[in-house]
Amino acid sequence: MNLQRIVVIGAGTMGSGIAQWFAQKMCFVELVDNSSEQLQKALHSIHASWDKLVEKEKLSSCQVNQMKKLLEVKHLEQVSKSADLVIEAIIENLEIKKELFHKLDHYFSPQTIISSNTSSFPITLMSEAVSNERKSRFVGLHFFNPATMMKLVEVIKGEKTDSKLCQDLYAWFESKDKKPALCKDSPGFIVNRVARNFYGEPLRIVESDDENKMKEVDKILKEVGGFKMGPFELMDLIGIDVNYSVTCSVWDAYQKEARFAPHKLQKQMVDEKRFGRKSKRGFYKYD
Repeated sequence: MNLQRIVVIGAGTMGSGIAQWFAQKMCFVELVDNSSEQLQKALHSIHASWDKLVEKEKLSSCQVNQMKKLLEVKHLEQVSKSADLVIEAIIENLEIKKELFHKLDHYFSPQTIISSNTSSFPITLMSEAVSNERKSRFVGLHFFNPATMMKLVEVIKGEKTDSKLCQDLYAWFESKDKKPALCKDSPGFIVNRVARNFYGEPLRIVESDDENKMKEVDKILKEVGGFKMGPFELMDLIGIDVNYSVTCSVWDAYQKEARFAPHKLQKQMVDEKRFGRKSKRGFYKYD
C-alpha cells in the first residue's frame, strides 16, 4: 500500500491532528471544512506547533518548511478526486455522517479508500450510505487525541470491507510508527468501550462538582494505577462535550445498559459550556 494523497474532512481538534500527523509522514494532505475561519484557525495552530518543534530542535526548519508545503486547506469541491484515502472527522452525528458519505462516494475515484474516525458508530451501519461497489473500500480508522502523539489507531472492518485492505492499512500504519489494532465492528470498538468505565466509575465516585475529590481520584489513578493522566484530566483534554457525546452513543448502542450510562455531572458540564481545556474551564480551571 502506498498512501500519498490524503483528504481529512473536519478541521476541528481531531481532524487537524490527523492532518498534521500525515503531513509529518510526508504525505500530501488536503484538510477540508465548511468553515473558512475554522480552516485558517487549524492551519495556524498546526504551523505554530511545528514552529515550536523547531525551537525545541526536534525538527529542522527544512523539514517543517516541507511539511507546510504538503498541507493545504480547502473546501470539498476543491480537493483532488483521485485521493488515496479520505478520513471523515466531523461531528458524532450518524445522519450527518451518512449524508456526507453518500456525497463522498459520488465525488471520489472508485479506488479511493473512504474511512471514518468515528469513536462509536458501527462501520457497517455507516456504509449503508455508499454504493455496493464502495463498501469493500469503506473502513473505520479511529485515531486518538492528540493524533500526532498517540500511537494507537483502530482499524475497523465493516461487514463488506475487504479483509486485505484492513491488513494493508495495518501494515502501512505500523511502518509509520503507529500501533494499529484490528477491531471488531461493535459500538465503541476496543478503547471507547473499555474507557466508559475509566470515566464512569470516577464520576460515580465523586458524584458532584467537587474539585478536591476529582484531584484525589486523578492522583490515585496516576500514582497507584500507573496512568499518565487521571480520568478528569483526560476528559478535560479530550473535551467533556466530546466525551459525553461518545458516552451517549455507546450507551444507546448497547440498549442503555447501566454500565455504559452517562453521568449527570457530564451533562451538567456540557449545559454550562464547561468543555475542558478548550473552554478554559472543565472539571478544572485553566488560564
